[in-house]
Amino acid sequence: MAVVPLAITSILCEALMVALGIGVKVATLPVIALGVGIGVDYALYLLSVQLAQQRAGLPLTEAYKKAVQFTGKVVALVGVTLAAGVITWAFSPIKFQADMGILLTFMFVWNMLGALILIPALSYFLLPAPQAAGAARRKVKPRAEAVAGTA
Repeated sequence: MAVVPLAITSILCEALMVALGIGVKVATLPVIALGVGIGVDYALYLLSVQLAQQRAGLPLTEAYKKAVQFTGKVVALVGVTLAAGVITWAFSPIKFQADMGILLTFMFVWNMLGALILIPALSYFLLPAPQAAGAARRKVKPRAEAVAGTA
């Protein structure tokens, strides 16, 4: 599930590179790798919390809500902060630096949106409905009931 937003971002990134006239070179590959790496982080942060909540028995909507409350705000803050930092490169007189600023800003923002929007949508379609938290486990009586029941 985390790969789908990254694949979409990579395709759109290549389209942006064509539009800007940027070729794939040794100098551009690390920039693209950085953008994809950040996208993996965004997706895994949200997905790990969401899955933990679902394993605890919450339905997808509640699990996603808790994931956004817990890590989604941080993902959004990091995405916006990184984008704000590198968009300033777009005003550089050095063409390569300006192009990489636009490219990284696009990747940071798009990966952030992809993680926040596509992860729950994909979860709905790709994840099996989790069992209730207590349904799969054996029910254990509290100690006082167990002692009273044997007497």
